[in-house]
Amino acid sequence: MTNMGLKWVAMLEIISGIGVILFWVGFFTIGLAPASPPECYFAYEHAFPLPDIIMSIVLIVAGVQLLKANIYGLLLSLAGAGAFVFLGLLDFSFNYQNGIYFLGGADLYLNAFINLWCVVFGIFVIIRIIQTSKRLMEGSNGIQG
Repeated sequence: MTNMGLKWVAMLEIISGIGVILFWVGFFTIGLAPASPPECYFAYEHAFPLPDIIMSIVLIVAGVQLLKANIYGLLLSLAGAGAFVFLGLLDFSFNYQNGIYFLGGADLYLNAFINLWCVVFGIFVIIRIIQTSKRLMEGSNGIQG
């Protein structure tokens, strides 16, 4: 099951999961909030640490399991990637509707990068895992094979 493409997916899942955790450490310690956030900003952001940590754990475990060539790596990758896409789209929607992207500077670049990474990498993982699963199914004559 493990090939070079999946090894890259696994490593990027682990890095992404750790990255999300480090974001929250930074958010609560050094303050990664915009200088003049909208009134609802902190209420919105404070709803995310728990689901983001769970998503990060799923991504990290998925990456480790992919590196071990364990089938659970494929399944957890789909769950983590779906959560990553959802997070990216939700943040994009909030940031656009509340003018976060229009604050410019570091706020624009940091938020745009994070949102784009979540959506693009999440979709890439979903496509890659589906392709791999399809090859596995064809090679084993399906689920019952």
